[in-house]
Amino acid sequence: MIKIAPSILSADFANLGEATAKLSGWGADWVHFDVMDGNFVPNITFGPPTCKAIRPHTELPIDVHLMVEHPGDWIIPFHDAGADIITFHVESGEHHLHSLLQRIHALGMKGGVVLNPATPIESCIHLLPDCDLVLMMSVNPGFGGQKFIPETLHKIHQLRQEIERRNLSVDIEVDGGVNPETAKACIDAGATILVAGSAVFHAPDPKAMIQMLRCE
Repeated sequence: MIKIAPSILSADFANLGEATAKLSGWGADWVHFDVMDGNFVPNITFGPPTCKAIRPHTELPIDVHLMVEHPGDWIIPFHDAGADIITFHVESGEHHLHSLLQRIHALGMKGGVVLNPATPIESCIHLLPDCDLVLMMSVNPGFGGQKFIPETLHKIHQLRQEIERRNLSVDIEVDGGVNPETAKACIDAGATILVAGSAVFHAPDPKAMIQMLRCE
């Protein structure tokens, strides 16, 4: 089944606990938690204290997407704050990608890497056996509400073919500009997890929207 991970980047920041608590009732599968440091991307969002603050409000897995330089510095703080899944960018400057994935797994969390829209899938092929998931950015990271970049679909398809060729169990997550139309295209290309921020939190009926995004 396709998983839907609403991004609380699009939620009401003044009521993050309440917004997070609603996700389970809406039928969401994960809580997507975007971390931006103002260096890797031109924006600053949440840190471990915010993750810790929302943790009591949901039993859903918290999916932490690190858009930061030096992601290795944040593995233990986010683990201690209650994160269940951590992904980091191959473009972050981290030199020991396998080691970072191993550290995430050693702490009992799922882990994976993230590719920006212009980054070829070849940058993560050698990491696939150590990944639980690969997150494909379908917009340039840094801000919510951007339009989907169609060229991402070819990358999703390429990666799905490579995963199947190697007989691996690796999810493909897509983040950016996801709506009912682009969701179907992503699923058809091989995606298994969809991040949706504005589409869910700004919908008149978020529960119905999440069901639409599954395209079932």
